[in-house]
Amino acid sequence: MQKRLHRYEETIGGRAYLIEVAAVELDRWRACLACTPGVPTALMPFYGPTPDEAAQQLRSWLERAHQRAVRPARRL
Repeated sequence: MQKRLHRYEETIGGRAYLIEVAAVELDRWRACLACTPGVPTALMPFYGPTPDEAAQQLRSWLERAHQRAVRPARRL
């Protein structure tokens, strides 16, 4: 079986993130934010057929979340 844990250091929206990706089945990987002391992580995991694809899904979600956070709220 492949290496069981991959780590990716990313800077998204000016913040540093450590993404950990672990094998859950032969062709299924789960990406989540690494636990950092004092920082809550209640983010759902993201899945993909390879470690890179699982991490990319989480990266994309974080990028979209940061883009929404910096945009001013729309008025109705």
